[in-house]
Amino acid sequence: MAETGLLSATDVAVGYGGEPVCAPVTLSVEAGTAVALVGPNGAGKSTVLQTMVGLLPPLAGSVTFAGRPVDERAADFRRAVAGVLDDDAFFPSLTGEEHLLLTARGHGVVDAEQVVADQLAAFGLTERAGALPTQLSSGQRRRLALAGVLVRPARLLVLDEPERRLDTAMRRSLADRLAALVGTGVAVLFASHDPAFIGTLADRVLVVGDDACPVVAPADAVAALQEG
Repeated sequence: MAETGLLSATDVAVGYGGEPVCAPVTLSVEAGTAVALVGPNGAGKSTVLQTMVGLLPPLAGSVTFAGRPVDERAADFRRAVAGVLDDDAFFPSLTGEEHLLLTARGHGVVDAEQVVADQLAAFGLTERAGALPTQLSSGQRRRLALAGVLVRPARLLVLDEPERRLDTAMRRSLADRLAALVGTGVAVLFASHDPAFIGTLADRVLVVGDDACPVVAPADAVAALQEG
């Protein structure tokens, strides 16, 4: 059965070299909702995310954004979708602040300097704003990458374990901020291992597995994660 939503996948097989890494995925992410992907390490969560945004071709099935086949090269898709799938997607010669300003201005953000300053402060990076990416710790680079998707407008955020390498307070703050964005109509698709993060943000959860990829309620997924 076809799914309809801002981002939709119908019977999508994901994998490499013609070999699927998990069961087929059927999923719809509507505007103003957040969908989490859960599963053990190696289950295929990252591969699903990369396929959903066109970085990998599906082995079978179809993925659409706003009713059109996903094409990550299309300008309108790039304007509408922001993601963190790689911590190291930075311009090596730009400081963190310069990177964020370039992103914000490139997307027409009004008062880009203030928006960037606010995100640097929210991620605890103000004192490191003038550092090059290579001069930042892995945790600081993670925070910079997340700031990069929040300094610009987007209809959809796609995040691979956004809580990774964040302390408890920062995880809580990020989950709350993303939930607030969802309340304004932004859609969020994210992979996570953190029950509290999922409980705060997700409206539905896709369980990535070998035999099936069911969509379940967040409370059920959180309970399963807490049980180990």
